[in-house]
Amino acid sequence: MAYQDELPPAPDATPPPPALWSPGDHVLWRFVRHGTVEAARPVTVVRDAPDLSVFWLAPGTPIVRAVLVDGTPIRSVPVRERFAHPWGTRESIWHGPGVLKLVPWGAAHSVWVFWDDDGSLRGWYVNLEAPHRRRPYGVDTSDHVLDIWVTPDRRWEWKDEDELTAAHAAGRFGDEDLVAIRAEGERVIKLIERWASPFRDGWERFRPDPDWALPALPADWATLP
Repeated sequence: MAYQDELPPAPDATPPPPALWSPGDHVLWRFVRHGTVEAARPVTVVRDAPDLSVFWLAPGTPIVRAVLVDGTPIRSVPVRERFAHPWGTRESIWHGPGVLKLVPWGAAHSVWVFWDDDGSLRGWYVNLEAPHRRRPYGVDTSDHVLDIWVTPDRRWEWKDEDELTAAHAAGRFGDEDLVAIRAEGERVIKLIERWASPFRDGWERFRPDPDWALPALPADWATLP
């Protein structure tokens, strides 16, 4: 299934070889649509393997956020307007606790682990997105808007269904895209209900190495090939 906003085919779209990156390496996570970078997040490599790679987004990291082209925060406008206007970007800082991002290579989603300020688990966030492309500088994907939230007691719920409807109405996704996005979510829900990997693998116990330096935002974040 080729999504309307999915990244173009690339020769590196197959699962990556192991150990290309080492724990502690800094790479760049980008959301790209139609060749335009909509968001960029420097992250630290925790694990890199053909089946699953894991990245740490640390508090205080300089990032690039998606905004409306006039600088208005996207979530400050009504849902029906969020995809009806051109988007731009704005450099910012990642506030609050860090986030652990788990990438099952070849799948159309990633799983993010969130904690509260006191270090207790807040939950798992399944971000539905285009299958990830490994680049020399990091990872590129494209956000598919619909998400799933999983609580510490393993209950799940859909998130942002209204945003997906608005994105479809604005032409960001076609009818077939909606079917494929929802199908990927349903597939992940089956994993959640069985408490299969990566949910059962103990990533909620992760703590970053205190010696890791904060990644920098590359000056060429928008033009990296």
